[in-house]
Amino acid sequence: MGIYLNPGNEDFKRITRSNYIDKTGLIDIINSKIGTTNNLVCVSRPRRFGKSYAAQMLCAYYDCTCDSRELFSKYQISQLDDKREYLNAFNVIYLDITSFISNLNSKGSSINSIVNDIQNAVIKDIAAVTDVDYEDSFTGILLKYVGQSGKKLIFIIDEWDAIIREAKDNSEIQTAYLNLLRSLFKNGNFTSRAVAVAYMTGILPIKKDGTESAVSDFDEFTIINPGRFAEYTGFNEDDIEKVCQKSKTNISEDELREWYDGYSFDGVNPIYNPYSVMQAIEMGRLESYWRKTTAAETLFTYINMDFKGLQEDIARLIAGEYIHVDINSFNNDVENFNSKDDVLTLLIHLGYLTYDYNTQMVRIPNKEVRTEFESLLKNESRSKLADLVKKSENLFKETLEENGNAVAKVIDNIRCSEYAPTFYNNEQALRYVIKFAYICCIDSYQKVEELPSGKGVADVVYLPKNDSNLPAMIVELKWNKTESAALQQIKEKNYPAILKDYYGDILLVGVNYDEITKEHSCVIERLSRK
Repeated sequence: MGIYLNPGNEDFKRITRSNYIDKTGLIDIINSKIGTTNNLVCVSRPRRFGKSYAAQMLCAYYDCTCDSRELFSKYQISQLDDKREYLNAFNVIYLDITSFISNLNSKGSSINSIVNDIQNAVIKDIAAVTDVDYEDSFTGILLKYVGQSGKKLIFIIDEWDAIIREAKDNSEIQTAYLNLLRSLFKNGNFTSRAVAVAYMTGILPIKKDGTESAVSDFDEFTIINPGRFAEYTGFNEDDIEKVCQKSKTNISEDELREWYDGYSFDGVNPIYNPYSVMQAIEMGRLESYWRKTTAAETLFTYINMDFKGLQEDIARLIAGEYIHVDINSFNNDVENFNSKDDVLTLLIHLGYLTYDYNTQMVRIPNKEVRTEFESLLKNESRSKLADLVKKSENLFKETLEENGNAVAKVIDNIRCSEYAPTFYNNEQALRYVIKFAYICCIDSYQKVEELPSGKGVADVVYLPKNDSNLPAMIVELKWNKTESAALQQIKEKNYPAILKDYYGDILLVGVNYDEITKEHSCVIERLSRK
């Protein structure tokens, strides 16, 4: 048993001793690819979506140096693969690319040697079990080992794209690494003779070489289009039910859904972030567990890039909007961006946005991710949304003080900023600006649009969160009428009745825009419940 060659099943045993949710059905998909021309698979997922668990599971199943029959006997794969002809039947080469990078960093060494380090590490393991001709090429050594052992190789490469991300400005190292992958998986003298299956997993799809994949023989299953791997991307509703049944906490399925759900694919909806769910159960607390990774720092980096329309789109997303994204020009790396759509596509792959393949629209998926976006608004020194946030905070202050004229002036300023719609010609456009105007309220209020009442529909209602002392707000909008008419409609339609179960004060906010004067006007009244 080696480190990289046939690492055994101990890692997966450790996983199953915890609160393991059965995802062994993924093995059945990989089994179906053995002995076919579709035996090269790249599955990309966001950070903390169980990629390493899946890789270690596959190691345990295929490694010929261990006996995993009992280990898998109680899981789904034991019913799906009743013949078990592939169980512990292959030589496995398991490469965790991040571990190579970490070793170099710990020694203070350059990443430039990483391709040689990978090859030498595997050769060292092979040399421990058989004679090696060190004059031979890497693939030559592997091919001879396959011949001597009588068993083909299964390659399992975890965090395959770590070099693409870490050496993002070093094209020489990236090229050397991609050439290594080509030598293994796009080599007529090696691949078909030595490779039973290759399973690569990482955050990014395979980097493009021009318009094509740099290692083109792989079938790719991404967070955007996961295909048969969709149900193994994260936790589904059945998994969440099992987690809650086993849990000793009081966290409910509804609470887990609000915080960690939101990712969806064709035929599999919803999908939860598995790492965050398990952390919440373990810690007994609902919060953003991405803050304990480098993910939040990454978000700051990308949303502050200077692409036309990017800041507006980020503000729209934070305000709860859905936006259209063209995913086709993305280069599958973290360095080469040509437009805001490329940046937003990267955020999909990183897990910050969820993408609907049919509508080609994205949104912020859940409360956990929303807290990361909201943190941008609180960190004015680092966010390009700082100016909008300052205006919004001023507007909210004037609203609480019931200063309608001041509120109207702030709305005028926001209307003239980059966040306003290009065509400002109807009440819908006014509502769009109002959502930006109150963007500072997203962490303290729940925003509901077109909330039905007994006699009509209120345009926008803001409900305080967490039993705060803030007043609720009912905002009614008019176009080419008067702010008084907006306020009068709130009263005539009895919109406050919507909030009959809310016992705090309610601010009635009437806003009008006059196309002739090009100005907004506002009137505010407080309805006291005390």
